[in-house]
Order: sequence, then structure tokens, then C-alpha cells
Amino acid sequence: MKFSDLKLLLLLGVISLFFMQHTIQKYSVDYGEVVEQYKKPIKYWPEPSIDSGISWKEFEAIDWDSNYYDTQELPEVMLGKKLFFDPKLSSSSQISCSSCHNPELGWSDGQEVALGNDHLQGKRNTQSLYNIAERKSFFWDGRSRTLEEQLIGPISAHNEMDMKPEKLAGKLSKIKEYRQLFKDVYHTNKITFDKIASALATFQRTIRSQPSKLDKFIGGDYKAMSDKEIYGMHLFRTKARCMNCHYGKYLSDESFHNIGLTYYKREYEDLGLYHITKNPKDVGKFKTPSLRDLMYTAPWMHNGLMDDMHGIVNLYNSGMQMINPAPEEKKADPNFPVTDPLMKPLHLNEQETDAIVAFLKSMSGSYYKMPRPEIPRK
Repeated sequence: MKFSDLKLLLLLGVISLFFMQHTIQKYSVDYGEVVEQYKKPIKYWPEPSIDSGISWKEFEAIDWDSNYYDTQELPEVMLGKKLFFDPKLSSSSQISCSSCHNPELGWSDGQEVALGNDHLQGKRNTQSLYNIAERKSFFWDGRSRTLEEQLIGPISAHNEMDMKPEKLAGKLSKIKEYRQLFKDVYHTNKITFDKIASALATFQRTIRSQPSKLDKFIGGDYKAMSDKEIYGMHLFRTKARCMNCHYGKYLSDESFHNIGLTYYKREYEDLGLYHITKNPKDVGKFKTPSLRDLMYTAPWMHNGLMDDMHGIVNLYNSGMQMINPAPEEKKADPNFPVTDPLMKPLHLNEQETDAIVAFLKSMSGSYYKMPRPEIPRK
């Protein structure tokens, strides 16, 4: 090799090193100053960036339920648990509530949409049952106001369990063990659908998230979360605007929003809340899901079409404004969906997106998987 060639190689190496260092400096994040603002009681944290009119609540830690195992031994809970895992609640005796709400899969099913009776598919993603006792409405479109009322839907739907509620009581009444269990709980061996619904709802209300790294951090264990996760939490609360909808103990406003995934007049069209209210303002609105134990419940969104959390954050990063109609389009078609004004371009860079995803992962801490009970046979 000639000396001039060697000099050229060295020069190229120096230039390459310069650009590498420049790139690292450009995209590296100094978490230090921001992180230190959060390593103190939550009342001293920086205020989140919230739009006018939003009645938000501060984050709140959850604690491990010290009475959990005792609660699971209560007669009505035990009865509800057996019913929940029993496929005899379906017309085919092949599908139970746990077919779509599997404790091994975050009380969801790991599929885009639910698969039910005769292998018929639903249209929406199965929601997790974590912390279901705290919800104010049920289903993606909020059409049920109580858990007992909600139960009628999946039990009776032809593409889910396909069981007529009025026939279910008679089916279970033929089983001696169930007659005794109902007598133990309700002091009568007469089985009714209302009692079935009550037991199922009572059991489901015991399904709660366990404390995550986020909860430990809020409780004062400032080593529970990494600096990257803490920085992601800061972005979640500020630049990423997430706390406009995801706040409080269960990280949901329990409200409905159109985030731009209506697929209006296309293959995956779903008008959401509009199907219930028939109000054009509700076209494309779906309930804000809780972010608790998020990483156990993929795929996500009301239609289950998203299975990559970075992709979801990038979706919000875009602002989803490109699908809003022009005034003349809305006038010609009142049902043309309008994206919620809370959706705005976020201008997050790759490192910020990655930090937010790290924070979202820190909310998942439910490691206990409930074992399946013995099912009454005769």
C-alpha cells in the first residue's frame, strides 16, 4: 500500500468517526435533568400538558390486593369462576368465557378479533378483563352500563357463545353439582340467568392488575424504573399529549374518541359509538382502553390490526389529521368521520418514540396466571 493511500484511508476514517460522533450527539438523549424532576413524591412532579376542558387526574399507584386469595375462596366467586371456565355456557358446549378471556393471555385471546361458535369471527378485538370492576361502561362502543348487562352480549351472540339466556339456566339445572353450588350461594337450588350473571360478574370483579414498575416508582422506589422509562413517562405526560386521554389510576378517561381508524366506506369500516347513539358526532368513536398490563394484551386497537407498539406510537405521532373531511364533504355526508381535535402531530423523534414505548412496557406487572378450576360434570 502506498503512503498516499494510507493517508487517504486515515482521512476517511477520521471523517467517518466525525460523522458517527455527530450522529450520536444528535440523537442521544440526556435524561439526567428531566429524570431527577420525577425522583420525588408525585405531588412535586412537573404538571402534564393537558388541553383546556380536560378533567384529568394524576397517576395513582395500585397495590397488591392482600385479600386476593381469601376473596377467591368466597362461595359466589368460586361459583362464578367455575361458570367462567365452563364451556357448557355455550350452545355447542365447546366455548367458555375463558376462550376469549384467557388468563395466560392477559385475559384476552391474542387474536385480531374474537373467534366463537362454529369458528365464526367477530368484528372487534377482545378487550382484557383486567380491572373490569372499575369501568363505567362496557364494550368498545359502551353499549352496556353494568357488568351483568354486558354478559348477555357474548353469551347470546351467534358468533360467540350462541346460547339463549333463557335456556342456559335449564341446561345447568341438570347438573347436580351446580344445583348444590347455587344453593350454597343463594340458598336455593333454583338456577336462574340472573344468578348466573351475578356469579360471573362477582368473579370477574376480582380480576385486577398487580403492581408494575410504575407503581413501585410512584410509591418511592426510584430505582424501579430506568432513566429511559422515566424519560418516556415525561414525554407521555408532556410532548406526546397522552395524558389528555390516559390518566388516573387505570390510565383511561373512560370516554370515547375517534382517533382516525374508522376505515369509512372501506373493508374494515366500523362506526363505533354511532351504532349505539345514531349521532353523527359519534361516528368512529371508540372507548379509551386502559393501559394497565398493556404488553400482555396484543394485538391492539378496536380491530386488533396493530401488533407493534412502536407502530402505534408512530400512528399517534402522525396526528391522523389527513383523513378529516373538507367542509363541503361533511355537508354532503353528515356521517363522514371527523378525527378528535385532541389528535395532533407530535413531532417525536425515534429516540423519543423508543422511550415512550419503554414507559408503556413499565405498566405491565401482572405475573400471576390464574389456574383453571375443576368444572362440574354431572
